[in-house]
Amino acid sequence: MTAPAASIGIGELVDLARYPLDSPGSDAWHAVVATARDELRDDGCAVIRDLVRPGAVRRLDDEIVARKHTTHYSTQVINPYFHTSGDPARPERHPINTFIERSSGFIPGDSWEPDCATAVLFRSRELAAFLAACLEVPALHCYDDPLAGLTANVLDPGQQFTWHFDTNEFAVTVLVREAGAGGLFEYVPGIRSSTDEGFDAIQAILEGGRDGVRTLDLRPGDLQIFRGRHSLHRVTRVPVGASPRHAAIFAYTLEPGVIGRVERTEQLFGRVLPEHIAAEQARVRSDTLTD
Repeated sequence: MTAPAASIGIGELVDLARYPLDSPGSDAWHAVVATARDELRDDGCAVIRDLVRPGAVRRLDDEIVARKHTTHYSTQVINPYFHTSGDPARPERHPINTFIERSSGFIPGDSWEPDCATAVLFRSRELAAFLAACLEVPALHCYDDPLAGLTANVLDPGQQFTWHFDTNEFAVTVLVREAGAGGLFEYVPGIRSSTDEGFDAIQAILEGGRDGVRTLDLRPGDLQIFRGRHSLHRVTRVPVGASPRHAAIFAYTLEPGVIGRVERTEQLFGRVLPEHIAAEQARVRSDTLTD
C-alpha cells in the first residue's frame, strides 16, 4: 500500500506519545493493541479513545463541511439487510419483512484529494499496520472502491441510520462531530453467526426490544473498530435542533483490489461506476447469510 506524497505527518494527526503508531513492536504499542484485541474478542467492538488530536479533529470536520455539497442523501425504508422488498413466503413479523426508515448522507470517495488530512490518515501505513495488529490479520489494504473506500457519513437533524448488518467483516470509523443529542451508536454483538441467522432475536430488536443492546459513548477523535457482519447495529436519530453528526469511515480489506457491491453502492451513493459493474460479474460470496 502506497501512502500519498503529503506534507502532513502522522504526528500532526495522532497523539503518538499516547498511541505510538510510529513505533510498532514497542511496549506501549503492544499495550494498546492488546486492549483492542481483548475488546474485539469480547463483543466485536474496540474503541481507541482520542486517537486523533483535537486540532486534527477540527481539521477533519472542516474537510467534511467543505465537501458536504457532494453528499448523496437518501431516505429509504429498508430491512436489516438493506433490501427494500420482502419475501411473501415469510411471516409478516420477520426481519426480512420488517422495514424501517434509513435517512443519511455519504460523501463519496472521489470527493477527497489525496493530500487532505482525512485521506492522509486513512492511507497511512502506520494506521493500517496498527489496525491489522488489532484485528489479528497479516495486513490491511485500503478498500479499492472509488466511492466507498474513504467516505464520511453525515446524519443531519431528523435523520437516522437504522438497524442493519454490514456486508464486510469489519469497519473503521472516526467520530468527527457528535450530535449533542441522539446520534448514538448501538449494537447487539453476535446476534447471528455464519450458521444461524438469528431471525427471532433480530425481530425482537426491530420491534423495540433491548435485550443485548449496547450503547457506545463515542467522542470526537475516537476511533472505532467494529465487526458488523454478525452484529446488528444502528445510529439513533439526531433530533431536530441538534448539531449534525459527522463520522469519517475508513474502509480496509484483507486483499487488494476489492470493489463494492452494485446494489449497496447505488443505495449509499446514488450511482455506480464501471469498476462496480465489472467486480459484480466476477464476485464470489464468502458466506450464505442474508446480506
